[in-house]
Amino acid sequence: MTKGLLALKNGDTGKVKSIQAGRTATKRLYEMGFNTGAPVKIIKNDSGPVIVYLNGCKVALGRGLAEKIILDI
Repeated sequence: MTKGLLALKNGDTGKVKSIQAGRTATKRLYEMGFNTGAPVKIIKNDSGPVIVYLNGCKVALGRGLAEKIILDI
């Protein structure tokens, strides 16, 4: 089952399946660690930036960039 990152709630987990963005945004997300298969846990997803736990670090993403990430859950 796949969902966009913004569709998940606090505490949900998944693995990055794909990034649906242009070349620049995709490169930026890959450099941040959002590579295919990377495990992601949602820390905060309400108003404002989305905060996720990725590769042992907390990462804050703007909502526009976060909606481009598709996860397998």
